Amino acid sequence: MKMITKMFKNEDGATAIEYRLIAALIAVAAIAGMTTLGGRIGTSFNNVAGNLR
Repeated sequence: MKMITKMFKNEDGATAIEYRLIAALIAVAAIAGMTTLGGRIGTSFNNVAGNLR
């Protein structure tokens, strides 16, 4: 945890910007993956619920 806080407190111009860009890219990729996976999981649960009726 200290490493992460240290990374975001880094005031070395380009390095701090690079870390923030990497964090933003990871966040976008995670959101896209969760959105896709969430839709598939929802469909699967609906199929199971339909078969239980």
